[in-house]
Amino acid sequence: MSLLPIASKFFLRAVAAAILFLGALHVPVSAQTKPKVTSSGVEDPSSAIWVGNSFYYYNNGMPGLLTQIIVSANPGYKIRQTMATIGGSGFDWHDMDSYFRPNAVGSYSFDGNNNVVFNKPNRLFDLAVMMDCSQCPIHPTLGKVFVDFAKKNSDIVRKHGAKPVFFMSWAYQDKPEMTAELAEAYTKAANDNDAFVIPVGLAFARSIAQRPALNLYQPDKRHPTLAGTYLGAVTAYAALFKKSAVGIKHDAGLGEETARFLQKIADETVKAYYQ
Repeated sequence: MSLLPIASKFFLRAVAAAILFLGALHVPVSAQTKPKVTSSGVEDPSSAIWVGNSFYYYNNGMPGLLTQIIVSANPGYKIRQTMATIGGSGFDWHDMDSYFRPNAVGSYSFDGNNNVVFNKPNRLFDLAVMMDCSQCPIHPTLGKVFVDFAKKNSDIVRKHGAKPVFFMSWAYQDKPEMTAELAEAYTKAANDNDAFVIPVGLAFARSIAQRPALNLYQPDKRHPTLAGTYLGAVTAYAALFKKSAVGIKHDAGLGEETARFLQKIADETVKAYYQ
């Protein structure tokens, strides 16, 4: 009796098992609902306020890292960014109006020689990049609060002459199903309010699918490692500036190979989300 049919049978079973295993691990890397708004509305932003929680401020702050990335890609570019963060906060914890009041947040900064520079009071920020708490948009109790304050905060931002931007956060490491749910919630809320979305959560899922050994999470399975913060920053760069992140020299100490991989993930995610 030939062993070939038996071997073939075992091979087919192994392939089928592998397919089922990969299917179980499948993580969505695109949103079901497509975004209506595909640009922030500011071609070359010169200022931004990031309103959110601890997902922003880990690793010395995502906005600061984004500034380094922007300047690395565009030497001499001037951009002023600041964070207004409260640990664990949702949209409803922030008094958005107060962040735009005269002679307050962002009213001055410092140049390279440590000289104080007073910023124009008519429009403190071009963009307001807003993130709800990590599970609020999909929480059975807090989901409506997210919807209500997505509108309220977008209206306030526009009233002050800035553009609202939603920061799509990532799933917890041990709850990958959150990716699709958060992507839907942020995209729908943005569509309802004519707001722009930075699809960072989808970038996390894409990175994990392609290189699961690259850890994007702290031991708490929620907050970002430096690689996670870097991925968020390069995704923001690709989304806001409509430019490829691949080839940016600033690697935040991760090493060229890791940074290049994350830059590629950012590009792929942004193209897939907006197209």
